[in-house]
Amino acid sequence: MSALARRRRAPGLLAYQDGEVAGWVAIAPRPELVRIDASKATPPVDDVGVWVIPCVTVRRRSRGRGVAQALIRAAVAYAAKQGAPAVEAYPRAGDVRVHDDFAFIGTEALFRKAGFRKVRGPLRGLPHGWTPRVTMRVACTSRTSPRSRARSAGA
Repeated sequence: MSALARRRRAPGLLAYQDGEVAGWVAIAPRPELVRIDASKATPPVDDVGVWVIPCVTVRRRSRGRGVAQALIRAAVAYAAKQGAPAVEAYPRAGDVRVHDDFAFIGTEALFRKAGFRKVRGPLRGLPHGWTPRVTMRVACTSRTSPRSRARSAGA
């Protein structure tokens, strides 16, 4: 954690509600996330220098209030300010509800609501028991929309 804290860029963002941490989203250039970059479950789609959101988590008592959406939008805005051309996520395929312990990678619906679109469906031939994932992406812009800024400010 000390090494992460010394980086030029933040490894993620925190959301606060009523002075307490309500959630966390990790965000970084894909090559910095070695496990994602090397994983057979999340191979690159193309040569775009994407940033990646590998996880998003919200405290139980803060769920259902739009915190995850605000965190994802804020992460995209942060990546855009750092020069990222696009942000990807690799959420669970489909919109099946799962136990909270397995929800940290997100769902298609969560990322779709945040403006991401599916660029690749679940990969075939992965080992039995691996979580089927989709690849979702959103292009970054140098300026976020007023709606995105308002939602991000609420986190």
